[in-house]
Amino acid sequence: MREVAVVGFAQRQMEEFDGSPTCVELLVPLFAECYEQTGWTRRDIGFWCSGSSDYLAGRSFSFVQAVDAIGVIPPVNESHVEMDAAWALYEAWLKIQTGEVDTALVYGFGKSSAGVLRRTLALQLDPYTMTPLWPDTVSLAGLQARAGIDAGLWDERAMAEVVNRSLTDAEKNEYAVRKGGSSVEELLARPVYADPLRKHDCAPVTDGAAAIVLAADDRAREVCDRPAWITGLSHYVDPISMGTRDLTRSPSAARAGAGVDLGGVEVAELHAPFSHQELVLRRELGLPADVAVNPSGGALAGNPMFTGGLIRFGEAARKVWQGEATKVLGHATSGPALQQNIVCTMEGRN
Repeated sequence: MREVAVVGFAQRQMEEFDGSPTCVELLVPLFAECYEQTGWTRRDIGFWCSGSSDYLAGRSFSFVQAVDAIGVIPPVNESHVEMDAAWALYEAWLKIQTGEVDTALVYGFGKSSAGVLRRTLALQLDPYTMTPLWPDTVSLAGLQARAGIDAGLWDERAMAEVVNRSLTDAEKNEYAVRKGGSSVEELLARPVYADPLRKHDCAPVTDGAAAIVLAADDRAREVCDRPAWITGLSHYVDPISMGTRDLTRSPSAARAGAGVDLGGVEVAELHAPFSHQELVLRRELGLPADVAVNPSGGALAGNPMFTGGLIRFGEAARKVWQGEATKVLGHATSGPALQQNIVCTMEGRN
């Protein structure tokens, strides 16, 4: 297996939808930032892979428009996944493993302001039994949260404690959309939004984009003093039917965690769009209490569609570059109620 590292990362989240730029306008400055970090130009990138959603954009092959941000002359080696760009990173990692390329730039983008997001996401459910009911993401998460409370696995106070810590940590993250943790008591006093969820339990969905640069072997060492070497990648998916799953669990997260070595992880960036889902993921991954979870604020501080998971990978890698951690974990989820999960361990070496 080739050694592959994350050597560049850039992100942008739009707090206000009015006048939000196009996907190309979102991506161009991010690519420029990645070029500046690595000292490369587009000709140094061997493979491009993106993650987005045609459903969200409302038109077929919408990702082709985003290629304008790359530039089409000379032609580029490009691919796309119809989901969070964390899975595009997995494809790019595989491409480097084949030996066909040494470098890759992975990017994701989503403009949730372009349509009715919560209704659109119902299209990812079982088309025969679920989609005709048009259950939205927040309502399904509310069912999951209620199931855990009724089972005695967590309570509303535990959920509020997750929010308080996440938004307090987000104060240090210039890219966070939502910042400033209120006290747990203040959070619990707020009105219920989708029982038992309050609005602060739900990630703020924004327009946004992110990009990550991967490089193999000496190409990584050339451009980064302390590359975040990928030491494990694993992903699994649970059944699409909600009725066949125990919503208080996430077997795919547990299996993905078992597929990598989590020993010694110091920082874990978990893609938990709802407060209780962080509690589920911590349990399924078996993370010790001393692991710092979501020091960036996590998805509760900002969750651009089809980019939120890739941002978790980039934020984890940033801790390695800055020398604040030696081993980190990045996680992303896709589908309703933690249906599909991918984990990535990264390490820094002196």
